[in-house]
Amino acid sequence: MPEKTTSKKAVKKAVKKVAAKKVAKKVSTQKATAVKTPTTHIMAHVDVGFGNTLYIRGEGAGLSWEKGIALQNLTPYEWAFTCTPARGSVMFKFLINDTIWAEGENLTVAVGEKSISSPTFF
Repeated sequence: MPEKTTSKKAVKKAVKKVAAKKVAKKVSTQKATAVKTPTTHIMAHVDVGFGNTLYIRGEGAGLSWEKGIALQNLTPYEWAFTCTPARGSVMFKFLINDTIWAEGENLTVAVGEKSISSPTFF
């Protein structure tokens, strides 16, 4: 019986088709296993005075009650703190220049949520 011969073009086409299927399967598996980490947003609307900075202290999301983290100044009266890796809720309080505490109780925000506050200082 004579052997069937396959052209080089046909072989290349078959190899490309198999490779494309493997790549597509790998990409779809990666997308399915990727878990989106929730981002927590903390915003403050307050005028802390020219040359001053608003800080945040607390627990959760890398915060500490011992040393504050400076918030990002978006506008003269708007400050923001964003954190991604947080578990549970985030408890916090604002400070001017990491020394003057805001009045009132500690604030809490759930992971993946947004908190907008207007702190007051004495």
